[in-house]
Amino acid sequence: MKNHHCTRRMVLRGLGALVALPWLESLVAAEPGGASAAPPKRLAVLFSGNGFHSKEWWANGEGAGMELGKVLEPLMPLREKLVFIKGLYNHEALTGGIHSAMTGGILSGAKLAPGGSIRSGTSFDQVLAQRLGEATRVPSLVVGCEEIFAGIHKGYSMIYSSQISWSSPSTPTPLEIYPALAFDQLFRTDHAATDVSVLDAVLDDAKRVHGRLGLADRHRLDEYLGSVREVETRIERAAKEGRREGWRPTLDKPDVPRPKDGIPSDLPEYFRLMCDLAVLAFRTDTTRICSLKLNNDHSSQRFPHLKVDYMIHHLLSHSDTADWLKVNQFFMEQSAYIAKKLDQIEEGNGTALDNTMIVHLSSMLTGNHHNQDLPVVLLGGKNAGIAGGRIIDRSGKPERKLCSLYLSLMDCMGVKLDRFGDAQVRLDGLVAG
Repeated sequence: MKNHHCTRRMVLRGLGALVALPWLESLVAAEPGGASAAPPKRLAVLFSGNGFHSKEWWANGEGAGMELGKVLEPLMPLREKLVFIKGLYNHEALTGGIHSAMTGGILSGAKLAPGGSIRSGTSFDQVLAQRLGEATRVPSLVVGCEEIFAGIHKGYSMIYSSQISWSSPSTPTPLEIYPALAFDQLFRTDHAATDVSVLDAVLDDAKRVHGRLGLADRHRLDEYLGSVREVETRIERAAKEGRREGWRPTLDKPDVPRPKDGIPSDLPEYFRLMCDLAVLAFRTDTTRICSLKLNNDHSSQRFPHLKVDYMIHHLLSHSDTADWLKVNQFFMEQSAYIAKKLDQIEEGNGTALDNTMIVHLSSMLTGNHHNQDLPVVLLGGKNAGIAGGRIIDRSGKPERKLCSLYLSLMDCMGVKLDRFGDAQVRLDGLVAG
């Protein structure tokens, strides 16, 4: 605005950035009498460290007849919307140490810098956030339920074992572990203009620019601003009449109170709050991309609510005990909870789960650091072309890179890349057609 030389293109680009607010973006896609807009596609990644019970992570059959190992029992009601993926691996994680080196590149396939250096790769959730984030108020929600570790383990920084989302090779995405602050990140509006007229928010700037334009460009700018006002008026009218034009979020504001400050001392409450925030963020279309790190690899979490308080998570993972199985099921309950809540929401031609892909994975299959065959389950995504009730087994096959899965998921989100990480091909059989 301080520059005396102002072109029409600069004006429209500047105003456009302000107009592209979440609540407007979701309604503008459909004109009266036109084709209805489809709900957006979404992605949630849940991570739990240290793997699972070696004898109870399995699946057999298909559809309603699919059988699941005891670790996956919480997902039984959702098995017709579940894809059990077997045989994938992360090549770079095979060459480094344990825990940190297995986790720091779990969503990127990147080679990690050893010693005290920090260098990974941009994770695929953040590639999506950078490409699609302008459509929502928050590009991505990155939350966790265990604080970041410091120090070195087996020659690699423990930062790697505490972070799964990376905005750049040298920058872990800021991780929010406080539910109240995550809520504020999503919904605090006292510093934003999302609840006032878009046109009113830009009008003063537009008036200053208006006087510097030629006559023809003034007419074009007036037409542009008029179209913004017309859209706002139509939205307000539709809201008053209870009519929807095209797709819009099932909630226009949070329907739950802001969580209390601090971190809940009760672990189930803590997990549930973070899961509820992910669902709420999707329902309000505040973001379409979420990563939820339930714990660190090399985790120190304890589980008194399961009567398993004698040993931390990491140490429990080294033996296939009944207590370890209970902990595994508790973690899988979180994905089941998110999926069930989304599946209860009618949205477009199906449910919110049909428009959402939920990936739950770990950086090793079992607590003995076996990572040649990583545990991955996928829930939802029907409207993205993903059929559930299936097993995809890439064991022993040449193309079984974890990043092939990410290429396919990014395709489903509308972001198509020639390659990602160490993969150049999509995961065979994941997406129909």
